[in-house]
Amino acid sequence: MRILTTEQIRKVEKFCFERYYNEAELMLKAGTACAEKIIEKYSDSLKNAQVSVLCGGGKNAGDGFVIARLLYSYGADVKIVLCAGEPTIAEPLMYYNEALSSRVPVVDFADEYTVCDYIVDCMFGIGFHGEARPPFDSIFASVNSSGANVISIDTPSGTDSATGEACKNCVRADYTLAISTLKMAHILPPANDFCGDIDTVYIGIPEDCYEDEYVNTVAKDDVKSYFKRINKNANKGTFGHLLTICGSYTMFGASVIAAKSAVRSGVGLVKMMLPEPAYPLVAAHLTQPIFRPVKANEEGTFASSAVSDFKAETEWATAVVLGCGIGVNDDTRILCEGVLKNSECPVILDADGINCISQSINIIKDVKVPTVLTPHPGEMARLIGKSPAEIQKDRINVAKTFAKENNVVLVLKGANTVVTDGNSVFVNMTGNPALAMGGSGDMLAGIIGSFVAQGLSVFEAARAGVYIHGLCGDLAAQKFGMRGAAVCDMTELLGALMSVI
Repeated sequence: MRILTTEQIRKVEKFCFERYYNEAELMLKAGTACAEKIIEKYSDSLKNAQVSVLCGGGKNAGDGFVIARLLYSYGADVKIVLCAGEPTIAEPLMYYNEALSSRVPVVDFADEYTVCDYIVDCMFGIGFHGEARPPFDSIFASVNSSGANVISIDTPSGTDSATGEACKNCVRADYTLAISTLKMAHILPPANDFCGDIDTVYIGIPEDCYEDEYVNTVAKDDVKSYFKRINKNANKGTFGHLLTICGSYTMFGASVIAAKSAVRSGVGLVKMMLPEPAYPLVAAHLTQPIFRPVKANEEGTFASSAVSDFKAETEWATAVVLGCGIGVNDDTRILCEGVLKNSECPVILDADGINCISQSINIIKDVKVPTVLTPHPGEMARLIGKSPAEIQKDRINVAKTFAKENNVVLVLKGANTVVTDGNSVFVNMTGNPALAMGGSGDMLAGIIGSFVAQGLSVFEAARAGVYIHGLCGDLAAQKFGMRGAAVCDMTELLGALMSVI
């Protein structure tokens, strides 16, 4: 599914107006599709329910007038609430008059009209930026304190559809209907936190109106296409060899989670290179992998001599996961540099592995094999010398620029994880805050490493990995609750979830 900026969607609509429909026809299609989706979602609970359709002075109001008329016909107790006076633009005025002719009540805004069962927010849509001016600042606050079920049309009023910014008192929707495509406000923070559940409504804009290259969501059908049918005569070598260079005495769990996730997601063999003091701790939790204990330093992390041990394994492995729980010190920095320079197969660099190279990032440019980096915003900030807040404000451009400059696949983790090779950009829509805990990233690194070992390209593996990882979080939240789900629950669910592919 495409994700467009404000400028891009306006360009698409312009092509549509020139080639297929006039503005009034497309407005009717949008309002009708939204009304049908609202009726589908809420069905009989709308009958006789009090519904306030809040309309501003722009074209988003035209959608609102159509929605109000159709919900009124369905049996809802609807009021059109004018927040900026009667419409003056031709197309919204046409549908306003149709609603009047259908006897839909019309009132000017007052706080009492937010005391209702449902509010349909048609005040701004994609046209908003900056801060709300009077009277909308107080109207937004009234909506948010109303207790009503809030449905926003296209984007919640107060969000910037191009940047994902949100104003003070931005409307907090329970449900958002994105018209035609997702917008940046639906996937970028902080605006994405105001959208609630999101559905996309298709209004008949033909495909040839979409002419640019867009950011896309990771789609289930695409993920399924990356995996070949399993051959009846397959053996463990068929599904690849993954070498994990993870863990330490105090963070051995990271290596356990990465290895267990790799096994559950289908890799043929996992060999765990780990510091000797961590070996008995890890072996108590795992039986399936091969263990390769190596010399440790006084801190219980890998000694720098582990580079020589790695070189002995390069012909065996078809992918390497490096960094989960290894700690950051001179020895592990030398290890990470040595692995990156000497690996003969793709490397997935995660967690402390990323932190180890953050002061010598040019190492990445010398790597001769496909490489995936999986930073969270804090790690990304260290890589490029910015604050986490700056990263979050410009997630897509930051990720794309870094990937292109360093010739890597970048997985910028967080809500709506961004995956890019520097040219194409994908955003993952699976997952939820249950994944926001220690060990979740180790799980993702193990999954991506497993997929690369099985033969997927690093870009395919990264997209498939974030999608499956998010689904694990969704299923765990359903089963254990968003606060009660743990990473160990998710790894146990992972094997069954592989059935989607």
